[in-house]
Parts: sequence; structure tokens; C-alpha cells
Amino acid sequence: MPQGKVVSAVDQFREQALKCPFPAAVELIGEKWAFLILRGAFNELQHFEEFQAGLGIARNILSDRLAKMVAGGIMQRTPDPSDRRKVIYSLTPKGEALMPVVLALRQWGEDWGSGPADIVLVDRNTGIPVQKIYVQSQDGQRLRHDDIVWASRSEAEVAARKGKAA
Repeated sequence: MPQGKVVSAVDQFREQALKCPFPAAVELIGEKWAFLILRGAFNELQHFEEFQAGLGIARNILSDRLAKMVAGGIMQRTPDPSDRRKVIYSLTPKGEALMPVVLALRQWGEDWGSGPADIVLVDRNTGIPVQKIYVQSQDGQRLRHDDIVWASRSEAEVAARKGKAA
């Protein structure tokens, strides 16, 4: 560091914020229609017309969002084998990995917004509602805001190795 230069906590925060993966993720899926399209895909909507009718979204907006999600690797387009004039939109593994994000946001909305919904997500095999998503420690203990702090990956890896050795 150049002599006499003082790095403040705000400067360190800004430096890390510019490296954070959060802005890129928000750019790709961080708006209302993207989340509603994801919800539709998780509920087995596949065709443009199904998304359009099911969401009540304008065709040009839907077309733009689907193209963005395909370009971002969230969804894929494949020809419909039953009707070559149609395209099937489906989630990629990258898109399927967004399920916890969508579910956590929905659960937050139930707790802090609209209240409990009439429809709940259940385990297909048991019919039992899925557990609420929360941040947890390695041993499964629920962690609250005051229990967590950001750290460098290298420091966290050292702490994890020490924790396993104990």
C-alpha cells in the first residue's frame, strides 16, 4: 500500500462489492417478470403461450425476458417434437438451482408481505410441506443475522479445517 494512504472500511466494502457475484445474479434474474417466469417453469409451463396466458405478461416483455434467461443459461429452448412450429422452454440445471432462491423469496413474502398462501410446496413422495429455508451452520443450527459475518474464503477454509480436526 502506498505510504500515507489510509483505507477505510467503506473503501474496503466498495472494493469487495465490485467483486461480489450478487450484482450479476440480480442483473439476470432480479426483476419481477424473471421470478414469475421461473415460478411458471417450476410449475411446468413450457410454451410461450402458456407463460403469456398464465402470467398475463405482454408478449414483447415475455420474449425479452425469455431471451435473456436463455442467454444467461437459466432456460433452454428446444423444438417441440409434437409441433415443430412451437418451442419448449425448460430450466437448465443452472435454472433448477434457483429453486431455493425462489422459495426463500416466496417464504419471505408470506412472512413480511401478503401472508400465508393457500398453495404450499410439498415433498412429492410424502405430501408434507417442505421445511422453511434459513441460514444454518455446518452442524445444522439455525443462524440469525447477529450470528454471521463475511470473511475471506481462505480464512473460512482454515477455520473449517480446524473445526474438522477438533
